[in-house]
Amino acid sequence: MENSRREFIKKAALSTAGLTFGGLANGMSAKSYAKIIGANDRINLAILGLGRRLGAYYEPIGLKSSNVELIYLCDVMKKQRESAAQKFSKHITYAPKLENDFRKIYADKQVDAIINATPDHWHAPGTWMAVQAGKHVYVEKPCSHNPREGEILAECQKKYGKVIQMGNQQRSSLESIDIINQIHNGAIGTAYKAVAFYAASRGEVPVPKKAPVPDGLDWELFQGPAPRREYTHDTWDYNWHWYGWDYGTAESGNNATHELDVARWALQVEFPEFVMVEAAKRSFLDDGWTMYDTMDAMFRFPGNKVIKWDGKSRNGHKTYGSDRGTVIYGSNGSVYVDRDGYKLFNRDGKVIKDSKSTGSEAGTALGGGGDMTTRHVVNFFDAVRGKAKQASPIDEGAKSTLLCHLANIAYRTNKSFEVDPQNGHIRDRDAMKLWGREYEKGWEPKI
Repeated sequence: MENSRREFIKKAALSTAGLTFGGLANGMSAKSYAKIIGANDRINLAILGLGRRLGAYYEPIGLKSSNVELIYLCDVMKKQRESAAQKFSKHITYAPKLENDFRKIYADKQVDAIINATPDHWHAPGTWMAVQAGKHVYVEKPCSHNPREGEILAECQKKYGKVIQMGNQQRSSLESIDIINQIHNGAIGTAYKAVAFYAASRGEVPVPKKAPVPDGLDWELFQGPAPRREYTHDTWDYNWHWYGWDYGTAESGNNATHELDVARWALQVEFPEFVMVEAAKRSFLDDGWTMYDTMDAMFRFPGNKVIKWDGKSRNGHKTYGSDRGTVIYGSNGSVYVDRDGYKLFNRDGKVIKDSKSTGSEAGTALGGGGDMTTRHVVNFFDAVRGKAKQASPIDEGAKSTLLCHLANIAYRTNKSFEVDPQNGHIRDRDAMKLWGREYEKGWEPKI
């Protein structure tokens, strides 16, 4: 029965019409038949990681049209599991199982798909392990902790044939799709440069100090593939982003992923050929933030195309009129695009088209969510069923995420470097040492 149900999910789009005709012809009522279609077409889902991103999934999972059953809520922190169950009870009429260890979920053959919203160091390992267990995966950005992991995910998708989609939800924005298509069709002539930006007013973070592991936290499993270290205060709850490179990918991986993806999408470029970065910690110099909080990065691509990243984590000045977005320059005009819509300018700088989104996708607010995310998650569900083309196949997500990693590597090595435009590999021996990472014994990739 299980194999039949899984096969139906794959073939639902092709078989629905014929089955409907046959079912009614055999005397089955439309109402009774609809229940069978619903049971067969349903996707059994689990969410891994129940932190700030949780609210983004209420709507796409709760929609009746999604036909999804949330059978597991998983997190290494007990209070996160309990809180998530209480919050989801307002959006669904049943109670998912609560689980600490994702490996038990992967062993459950009833589970069809995973939403992976864990910390960055778990994104790729949690995804490739799920795919190897026969699950489809929606993985939040960045899809990897380092460049090699992005390559592994693309290899996994080809080997196992599962849907893997990154949470770069602007790929599902109707306005963004519209203007990117216009750019590709010559609306601003030849698009040659994109400036991606982010400005936030993040505050001071505590200096991490050794502390007892909080009650209810499985610190061993939180660390997972990362090398072991003693627990430090406040690490598990978001500040892992800024406490070194074991778990996080700095603001580049945290937010540049989105805007650099739009920039690369607009310019139709793959891998850069040169990377240059200026970055430093500029605010709260004595706090616990161990990485840059301000970055200017430049990526030069074949065809004389350029992407610039202007990232300010702790200075909210809206240099470009908004807290995040992308400006694309062409030989005959320019475009400003963000989560609220776009403006199309002629070469004189006059607005010739202005399209505003009616949606509510969050900008720099922690957690986020909104109609854009809902469409992106629903697109994932439909791709699993074979009813829709993926808005963001993992190989596309990995290429955009690679730009974030290259910027981080340039910062960490204090070097500019050339890149192989065929595969993104760095043409610098020292910088290339950061292409992968050291894994805790037993957690190494096995593809």
